[in-house]
Amino acid sequence: MQTSLFDLTGHVALVTGGNSGIGLGMAEALAQHGASVAIWGTNPAKNAAAAERLRAIGNPVLDLVCDVGDHQAVIDSMQATVAELGRLDSCFVNAGVGGQAPSFAEMSEEEWHRVLRVNLDGAFYTAQEAVKHMKGQDPQGGSIVFTTSGSAFYGQQRGQHYGGSKAAINAMMKGIAVEHARHGIRCNSVLPGWVESDMTAPALGWDTFVQKVMPRIPMRRWGVPADFGGIAVYLASRASSWHTGDIITLDGGYHSF
Repeated sequence: MQTSLFDLTGHVALVTGGNSGIGLGMAEALAQHGASVAIWGTNPAKNAAAAERLRAIGNPVLDLVCDVGDHQAVIDSMQATVAELGRLDSCFVNAGVGGQAPSFAEMSEEEWHRVLRVNLDGAFYTAQEAVKHMKGQDPQGGSIVFTTSGSAFYGQQRGQHYGGSKAAINAMMKGIAVEHARHGIRCNSVLPGWVESDMTAPALGWDTFVQKVMPRIPMRRWGVPADFGGIAVYLASRASSWHTGDIITLDGGYHSF
């Protein structure tokens, strides 16, 4: 009975930014529990490699090149995902980019919009299309999950645009959870700590950063993509059928210490 709570046979999951890092860790676990999985990413080679890895699990996989900051591309990719896999039961709004400003005072307008275009606009476009499909399908409903950040609460120097985008998606998440509960749609955010990925590689490879940050993580290790598989399966499955409007932290204790 406990196993059946997490059985995703017949379930269709979409993971944006699903070709590496946290997104791929989520996608792998979803596939291992029976889900058909679509991954969107902007790098065709990384998409293909991730899709091959996922197909080895044995369930249907779709990989699409999609820039989530392009509204029409999101509309087209969502339609293609549903047409290929039949429906949409969960959507992990995970695609994002990091900030590159030398300082807040020197942050250019172009840099501000580069981050907001993907992290906020892209999240809005993706979640909105997911809601449309989840409302219109039979049976109605599904689960939408945003990837947020501790910077949404504590800020980020030289990354005010990054932290601002992540705070905004938490507000959007709560609004979706309240408005669309009546349609059987649940919505939550996952807040990671420091996780090994392409985005964090420069920081985690910098000795000074490691010396200062690692002692602040009670579990004394960086997160890895596989650490996010369990929460993805939980939030996709019927085990979380009454869990909505929440921000779930997975950080090895970093934000508690």
